[in-house]
Order: sequence, then C-alpha cells, then structure tokens
Amino acid sequence: MTQLSTFAITQKWPAQHPERLQLYSLPTPNGVKVSILLEELGWPYEAHLVSFQTNDQLSPAFLSLNPNNKIPAILDPQGPNGQPLALFESGAILWYLAEKSGQFLPSDPALRYETLQWLMFQMGGVGPMFGQLGFFHKFAGKEYEDKRPRDRYVAESRRLLGVLEQRVSGRDWIMGDTYTVADIAIWPWVRNLFGFYEAGDLVGRADFPQVERVLAAFVARPAVQRGLNIPARD
Repeated sequence: MTQLSTFAITQKWPAQHPERLQLYSLPTPNGVKVSILLEELGWPYEAHLVSFQTNDQLSPAFLSLNPNNKIPAILDPQGPNGQPLALFESGAILWYLAEKSGQFLPSDPALRYETLQWLMFQMGGVGPMFGQLGFFHKFAGKEYEDKRPRDRYVAESRRLLGVLEQRVSGRDWIMGDTYTVADIAIWPWVRNLFGFYEAGDLVGRADFPQVERVLAAFVARPAVQRGLNIPARD
C-alpha cells in the first residue's frame, strides 16, 4: 500500500507499516487518549513521537496534517470508503475510532449523545482548566507574585472535580457500568492534575474520594498502562 506516501507528513515520519493507522503524538493527557483507545481496541498501529523539544509540532510536515500544530493527529489508511483519512483534535479522533470499531460507545442513541456530552465536558472544561492550573502552579506561573490567576483555575478545577465526584458516585464509570471514550478522555487529565502537575493538595483531592476510586480503576487497566507511555519519549 503506497497511498500514505502522498501525505507530506510521511516524509518526516516514514510509515514502516503503511497499512496500519499512523499516530503522531506525545504522551501528554491529550496525546494518550488516542494511544489508550488504540491499546484498548487491540488494533495494530504505528506511533510517531512529535517532540516539543525540537518543535516538531511546528514543522511543515506536521502542519500539513494539523494546521493547528497540536497533538495528537492520525492518518488512517483505511478511512471512510476505503480512502485515507487525516484527522486532528483528540475528541474527534476518539469519536471516529469508537464509531469505526463499534466499541466504547453505547449502542442506544440517547446514551451515545450523553457520552458525547461528557466527552465535550472534558474538551471544553477539564482539559483547558486543568492545563491552565498546571501552568500557573508548576511552570512559569510560579514567578507571578499575583496568585489570582492561579487561584481562579484552582477554584474552577475544584468545581469540575465536584461535578465528576457527583457523576461517578454510585457508578463504575462516567456512563455507569459501561467504560466509554468519555472515561478515556477525562481520566488522563485527572491523573495529570494530581500527578505531573503536583496540584492534588492544592485542589483538595481528599475531598473527592469517588474521583480517586474511578481514577484508580482506570489506571489499573492494562491497556491504559501501556497507552500512557506511547509513543515513548526519546
């Protein structure tokens, strides 16, 4: 299969197995959403590291696939109608792969839309707010004497955690007994907030025992453990 060679991105990241789905990513909360889902599906795929240290995301090759210069992005040689499909935005990729596979989405239409709303909850709320808190708490924001920006994101992150706490009380997962793409989208960000961002004490993680319970169940999944480290950093 040579169809992928027509995509400029394959010049920078050659496909060793062009018949497989190509993933261009980095193991960040957004990036691992897709690798976790692919590991859950058990599909063969190739993962290519997009290194921020060398500004790979700003390279013409990557921008040819995602003009918004954000990871992750995919190139599926077997897209709709058997034609290659290039796709960016992690939420869109999750939804596409779940629909293509027929897995990790409820079959009932009403429940599918309910799942979609929680996926959008992560995309529009959890990811941006937790990410901003991470910046102001762990990274350059530490230099700011004015803590109002940080505290704004602390308060909003606590509010979002409270929404999650209420949602999963008495439930195994976001959608109840069914593990879905909503979980795959949300829990990497919660893990990052408490772990990499070191903001657990700041947001009062002890106040959210149900969130802790479901997060632990999520991280214990073998596919999650594999996906959290794909693609491997240099």
